[in-house]
Amino acid sequence: MSRISRSRWLVLGVLSATMLMTVLDGSIVTVAMPAIQRDLGFAPAELSWTVNAYLIAYGGLLLLAGRLGDLIGRRAMFLAGNAVFAAASLLAGAATGPGMLIGARFLQGVGSAMASAVVLGILVTTFTDAGERAKAIGVFSFTGAAGASLGAVLGGVLTDALGWNYIFLINVPIGAVTIVLALRALPADRGLGLSAGADAFGALLVTAGLMLGIYAVVQIERYGLRSLWFGAVSLVLLGAFLVRQATARTPLMPLRILRSRAVAGANLVQVLALGAMFAFQVVVALFMQQVLRYGALDTGLAMLPAALAIAGVSLFVSPRLSTRFGARAVLLGGLVLLIGAMAWLTRVPVDARYVTDLLPVMVLIMGGGLVLPALTTLGMSDARSDDAGLVSGFFNTTQQVGMAVGVALLSTLAASRTEGLLASGASEAVALTGGYRLAFTVSLALLVSALVAAYVVLRRPRADVERTAALQPERRAPAL
Repeated sequence: MSRISRSRWLVLGVLSATMLMTVLDGSIVTVAMPAIQRDLGFAPAELSWTVNAYLIAYGGLLLLAGRLGDLIGRRAMFLAGNAVFAAASLLAGAATGPGMLIGARFLQGVGSAMASAVVLGILVTTFTDAGERAKAIGVFSFTGAAGASLGAVLGGVLTDALGWNYIFLINVPIGAVTIVLALRALPADRGLGLSAGADAFGALLVTAGLMLGIYAVVQIERYGLRSLWFGAVSLVLLGAFLVRQATARTPLMPLRILRSRAVAGANLVQVLALGAMFAFQVVVALFMQQVLRYGALDTGLAMLPAALAIAGVSLFVSPRLSTRFGARAVLLGGLVLLIGAMAWLTRVPVDARYVTDLLPVMVLIMGGGLVLPALTTLGMSDARSDDAGLVSGFFNTTQQVGMAVGVALLSTLAASRTEGLLASGASEAVALTGGYRLAFTVSLALLVSALVAAYVVLRRPRADVERTAALQPERRAPAL
């Protein structure tokens, strides 16, 4: 491996470590919530804000942070984000009350948004060779999937062995090492300068709109249909932001990025597919625990084949297939596998057996290892060097929105269906299974919609195909 190659792979290691921390921090706190409530005196209604405060700051600031990375330099934004995240983690670990912890979690979300918004922009501008980029995106996607799978397990181990404080304090040394390595590995970039897109009013509109929208989503289980009012105001603010960007002299988000079929299509497919995939992780875990009466450890072990399948495919299979057949074909194949997994779950019985009813799903879910890298490749494929941070932030924003909306929508539908079945006299197990089946059916519909969108929107225009064919050398039959 050449010196240049080693340098690029060190960059990938730094970016992947940051993404792993970001994903872990979104889920690691969930298993520690009972201990946090007991030690800090959280009221039951306040406890969810240990998660919500992070999600609102993180999802709400991704787009703004991505564009600021283009303007002031992606390296500077990445380093600052890691510094804020590490400092906020130290503050969270030292929290002595609910207010202090919630504030620290909000700051963690700010730091995560600053750092993770630009990672894909750095990645695609570092790995310009198609083969190396496919491998890098496969590794990067693996860290995201691994973080989602490891969060609950690592949170439980740290909480039981050392105390809940250490689920936050562990980020401090990791963040410090990441900053040191990033100073050495990441190439310096000056950015375009704030004058190229310092639209303060547009920044206010998009940040307020995204934060309010995510607030509406995370509160839907508590407030029900009343959350739709927050969602409506969010849509108005985001609509005003788009109008502002179309008329501003120096827009924060140049709307030209949405004219790319690859960018627009990949983000549309991502909202649909990740809404189904992330909700699957939550709903199938609830089914195993509440209906099949699995313990926490048994549930984790039961879902381990899915994590291993996704990891193996994203690391070793997806890069090769993408290089040979293209990201769009790999995306379509992955979605077909996910559709098969969700279709299998729509008929899951109350007395489901793991080997026959759940294990096939855990194997078919390997499609996620094809979908995630392919979406990343397509979503960043048309990013220009001066827009890479913005496109990266936009891609991460739709990812978070898709996951949050998917979980809120499917959890609410499942709960409503379960309540209806209980009211009609069904047993608890039958009612819960009916609710989860509805959630799996809606997930199936989302994945089918994603497949249709991927096939239609991501199809290359005929003019582009003909232009590419015209540039190819004529192939002659071998002489006999």
